[in-house]
Amino acid sequence: MNDTDEDFREPYVDVDEWRDTPVRHRYVHGGFADNGTRFSVYFPPDDAYQGRFFQHITPVPGSENQAQSARGQEDRISFAVASGAYLLETNGGGPDPGDLTIAGFRANAAAARHSRVIAQRFHGPHRVHGYAYGGSGGGYRTIAGAENTDDVWDGVVPYVIGSPMAMPNVFTVRMHAQRVLRHRLDRIVDALEPGGTGDPYEGLDAEEGAALAEVTAMGFPPRAWFGHRTMGMHAFTALYGGMRLVDPGYFDDFWTLPGYLGADPGASVHRDRLRHGSGISALITAREAARLGLGAPQAADVPGGVDHAFRGPGADEDSVVALRLAVPAPRDAQGAELTVRTGQAEGRSLVLREVRGDLAVLDERNDPATIAALCAGDVVDVDNGTFLAAQTYHRHQVPPEGFPVWDRFRDEAGKPVPPQRPQLLGPLFSLGAGGSVQTGRFAGKMIVVACLLDREAFPWQADWYRSAVRQHLGDATDEHFRLWYVDNALHGDNAPQEDPTRSVSYLGVLHQALRDLSAWVEQGTPPAASTDCVIDDGQVVVPSSAAARRGLQPVVRLTVDGADRADVRPGEQVTLSALAEVPPGAGQVVAVQWDLDGDGTFPVTEDAAPAGRVRVERRHAFSAPGTHFVTVRVRSERDGDASALFTGVDNIARVRVVVADD
Repeated sequence: MNDTDEDFREPYVDVDEWRDTPVRHRYVHGGFADNGTRFSVYFPPDDAYQGRFFQHITPVPGSENQAQSARGQEDRISFAVASGAYLLETNGGGPDPGDLTIAGFRANAAAARHSRVIAQRFHGPHRVHGYAYGGSGGGYRTIAGAENTDDVWDGVVPYVIGSPMAMPNVFTVRMHAQRVLRHRLDRIVDALEPGGTGDPYEGLDAEEGAALAEVTAMGFPPRAWFGHRTMGMHAFTALYGGMRLVDPGYFDDFWTLPGYLGADPGASVHRDRLRHGSGISALITAREAARLGLGAPQAADVPGGVDHAFRGPGADEDSVVALRLAVPAPRDAQGAELTVRTGQAEGRSLVLREVRGDLAVLDERNDPATIAALCAGDVVDVDNGTFLAAQTYHRHQVPPEGFPVWDRFRDEAGKPVPPQRPQLLGPLFSLGAGGSVQTGRFAGKMIVVACLLDREAFPWQADWYRSAVRQHLGDATDEHFRLWYVDNALHGDNAPQEDPTRSVSYLGVLHQALRDLSAWVEQGTPPAASTDCVIDDGQVVVPSSAAARRGLQPVVRLTVDGADRADVRPGEQVTLSALAEVPPGAGQVVAVQWDLDGDGTFPVTEDAAPAGRVRVERRHAFSAPGTHFVTVRVRSERDGDASALFTGVDNIARVRVVVADD
């Protein structure tokens, strides 16, 4: 692409002021008068500026002022200022840019170009290095920018990325497993915990075992099932409408044609099908929902699980977020469709996040006008048939080549066994997310950060992209590309993660990746080597030692009395032994902390000097009978700085202690 974009010819600035929160910075707001693109720039004080910018790219186009509300380790403004950079963010072209490429990368590129003009206006002529980073949907958009522009960004850090076949398939296979396994997931989690049986298939019937094998082979990390009560539908509610729009015939074929699960009379989808008619007895507002304490049920209560907190469509306390049904549903369900049969909204439909007895919770993405037209007394039908059908859509989306996780659906000749749909939706949805489909062809340098417990962007996809890059760059790949996996980390770029005894934030790796990327570009300093791994039946397997694994994250091993489980009497002491090692060139261990009672607070800290390899032991006794899990958390830092706010890199390990009931 040329240095200018004809759709972005009229830049302007409407705010230029100094601010002191969260740190001292010069805030500049502007946009382009010839379209809806807006941008915000946060410049450090003059004496802190080092001639670079970090541009954060959001999962979907949104506000250009999102950074202003973040604090702590998530504070992008303070991180940029501390890194000698100004922060740039945009609204991605506005709510309706009218062109996928504008929302995907062109609006971000135009803002990046003009930010250099502003920087030179403030600091005189100088070379401004630029680096973009974005995760999830923002990963698609970050890669699209790198692959479709020249001389805009010197390097990029896409993180927790998907592939061209990710959507909707990673969500459909996961929700199928959530539904089929909903009564077994606690047992599966326990089997995979330290000191468990190690066999998650024990006690499963044929359908349950097949569902677990399918979702695992497609890439869902089995250790991530610990969050089955909170993972819910995630982005699928946004993809669901697209599936129905592009392939409406599938939802009839599923229930009628051979080769589809719904046509099998013995399949459990028939047991879980909800077709229910009722009147609306009451409309429930967000305020009333909070007063009633409407929260999420246990995953076993709703096929597929639900989110961990009640959330309604909009922040207005008077908005309707749920309905009370006059006739309770005979079974609970997730993702059902509610069709209005009488009243002002007659003939219109809404998506339900869940149905629980006489409670029908509305999804956040419903049409507000339809909700506003609802009245008590309206007659409605509730049916989850299309949602059940969607859960095996991936079986009918076998790509031609390059994606081995679909091989389980091929015969010996390589042909798909299930009937296939006319179009692959993955590339189409990827195009919608980023304005282009990933090719692995880019200029500049790139560090990809991926997580081994990612439930929304299955970990193998980052390695798929590495393979695509290698096809383009060949032996020169290491001169331009790195892939760093983070163990025990989930999808969200927040700190802390949902269960600190089972997961860690990857923000420290992300921040270090941006700083290392700038040093790679500006000083020629190569970053730490890529994580070594193999893909085994859809799972990313990494070496057990830090030296062999490489990347940036420390590796920690924990034992109790020399094993991963100890069976003791009340008051009997056990010996906890932790060994932490840092990969070559990744820094030093700067902290070792213990959670001895499972509350996630890690109040006990070891007095250990920074080193590349640290071993600690601790004696502890449990007085209460039952099963206890002890977690050790270690932190490394590139410069051995234990006080570093942004670049501490964590990892954890757990053991089980079973105290007998005397």
